[in-house]
Amino acid sequence: MNKQRLIVELQSQGLQLTGQNGGASGRQGGAGPSDHKAIAVNGTTVMVPVYTGTAADSPYSLASSHTEAIESTLAHCGETVASISFPRQPRFYDLKTAEGIPYKQIALLHSHDVLATTVLQTCMRYGDRESACQFCAIGQSLAAGQTIARKTPAQLAEVAEAAVRLDGVKQIVMTTGTPNTSDRGAAYLAECARAIKQRVKIPIQAQCEPPADFIWFQRMRDAGIENLGMHLEAVTPEVRAKIMPGKAEVSLEYYFEAFAAAVEVFGWGQVSTYLLAGLGDSLEALIAVSDLLIQTGVYPFVVPFVPITGTPLEHTPASDSEFMYRLYQAIGDLLRKAGMSSQNMQAGCAKCGACSALSTFES
Repeated sequence: MNKQRLIVELQSQGLQLTGQNGGASGRQGGAGPSDHKAIAVNGTTVMVPVYTGTAADSPYSLASSHTEAIESTLAHCGETVASISFPRQPRFYDLKTAEGIPYKQIALLHSHDVLATTVLQTCMRYGDRESACQFCAIGQSLAAGQTIARKTPAQLAEVAEAAVRLDGVKQIVMTTGTPNTSDRGAAYLAECARAIKQRVKIPIQAQCEPPADFIWFQRMRDAGIENLGMHLEAVTPEVRAKIMPGKAEVSLEYYFEAFAAAVEVFGWGQVSTYLLAGLGDSLEALIAVSDLLIQTGVYPFVVPFVPITGTPLEHTPASDSEFMYRLYQAIGDLLRKAGMSSQNMQAGCAKCGACSALSTFES
């Protein structure tokens, strides 16, 4: 099967897994990618839904009976279509801080060489379903005891050093729930980045909502953050108001003001945004906004919407694979014409690329 098609279909339809499977453990709940597991398909590591209702009914399954093996074969409707493998469980997961906190409650391995953490596992909107993003599961992993609410700069630096030394991690992604402060978490992200860079030299992306004062972009850059993500998720007013009513109060116009200011600080192509395809935005709307983002110097990291168990959207259909394929083709063409590539980024979700098939459409 064509590699692009295969990845697109796996990320839209998911993969049936039974029992314990090989490689690094997947995760349920929390800030994304949730309900996923990392799988290498023909040398490309992708995050594939495995704990969703859609995945339970997926035509894709493992052909191998050895479910704990690192290497396996992928089947579609019972017919073998590809060889796959699972990234190994990282060694830093076996360690604890001096206070006894497991490292994996502080940061996790994403894909095969990315360390990811949610520095503040709470959000000012999450507890109120009238304002919360309907797709978000940031509080689930905290409620389940899989993580801690606030990761200290010292803890993050300690885990980052171990992940680099023991598991060859190449970059760090730091996101945050949105605190009720005007900087929207930028101040704490900068503090955490500064501590990490004092311990280990590694590229860092930070992710937050646009702060009230754009001076925070330079402060984050000065702290050692190379890339910035500010995530739109949805792009049309009616979808934004329905799916993320609280966040929709921050207008698209303000986001684009913030994007322009951030590009001046971090550089062209070093700022990105998530676009969740499948929430209700049309193909034309997603392409038009992606075009505008690219013209602004922002990488539109488009990913398929995955309905996460326990959220208000858990029974919403997953993104259609044919819709995603057409969307990737169109945005890939826009990226090529602009000369923008995820591989030219220093760090971040788009640099990793595992939650989307978009990077395979760049060339």
